[in-house]
Amino acid sequence: MRRIKAKYIIEILIHLAFWIGVYYTLSSLTSSTISVRVNHNGNIMEKRAVDTIFPYSRFTLVFLALLFYGNIFWVFKWALRYKSIAIGIAIALGWFILIFVANYIFVGSKLSSNLPIGPPIPDFPGAKDSHDHLISNRTSIFAMGNWVHMQLTMLLIFFTTAGLSIAYFFLKEWARNELARNQLQAYQLSTEIKFLKSQINPHFLFNTLNNLFSMAQEKGNDELADGISKLSGMMRYMIYDSNTGGVPLNKEIAYLEDCITLNKLRYADDEVCVLFDYPSQTGKITIAPMLFIPFVENAFKHGVAIGHTSDIRIVILISGNKLIFTCTNPKYRAVKKMEDEKSGIGLENVKRRLDLLYPDKHNLQISDDEGKYIVKLEIDLE
Repeated sequence: MRRIKAKYIIEILIHLAFWIGVYYTLSSLTSSTISVRVNHNGNIMEKRAVDTIFPYSRFTLVFLALLFYGNIFWVFKWALRYKSIAIGIAIALGWFILIFVANYIFVGSKLSSNLPIGPPIPDFPGAKDSHDHLISNRTSIFAMGNWVHMQLTMLLIFFTTAGLSIAYFFLKEWARNELARNQLQAYQLSTEIKFLKSQINPHFLFNTLNNLFSMAQEKGNDELADGISKLSGMMRYMIYDSNTGGVPLNKEIAYLEDCITLNKLRYADDEVCVLFDYPSQTGKITIAPMLFIPFVENAFKHGVAIGHTSDIRIVILISGNKLIFTCTNPKYRAVKKMEDEKSGIGLENVKRRLDLLYPDKHNLQISDDEGKYIVKLEIDLE
């Protein structure tokens, strides 16, 4: 916690130092020297005065900060949502033009309403009134004229700020993605170690199940043989297929079907009715394995009661570029938060996996509604 606080404090100090440097750089770029030569009684006299828009640099600094932080917190994130690069560039360019023009109009209006802005040029000894009027007039019009002519410099300053915001945004995104990738690798390694610890010679397990399957067929118990076959397929999926980063959606659906079938064996036919609705064609859609099973197991655990007819509805829907999973079951007793068990994954681990595998691309909602427990998970497949 202290390291995190120190990190944010250092980042804030760096930002403050950066903007202080920008402020003084801007002030130095927006000042110039006026040189006036006057011929008085045959004598050439020269006076110099510094004309500056320094009092209004703070307003330009505000517009620069608005451009910078608007880009990194809003504009770039919004632009990246579009597939078209042209649309993203147009959004960023539109924001740039808006801020630049707003700065030009706002500061320009300040200058025009508060002339003269520069320090008055000291009077020459014995200078005539006409000369004084000429000097004052030059001083008055210089600030506004200088502001108009220096817009190329201001444009360069705004372009530089926009470029820095691009570099800052994508460096932060790269660092965030690297952190998420490292966390995912660490989590996958930890999961694999847990799987290895829980595996009791899978070959021996599969051979035993095959023998039981053959024995059930010999006895003519087709229902038992089918159950053993499904259990064997589920275990093979859990041990081997689920170790990959993504599996075809149709495989995950088949796994859920087998899980539902085996869970229904524990109850009488009239005690549980499961409706599992899913698309017949899933194409080449892939999904992280074992995401939905904790919710299905929870539905049987908390949504089925002896002596009652329980309806469980499970739906997988593909809508555009989104996958929507819903699971609805009755609530016969207070549904407690799923806890990590040897045979389960647990709700917290599911949330953690979703955060790592689909950062900013998922939405999980769990709610109670009139005696029903409803889970809705939306995943952006892009």
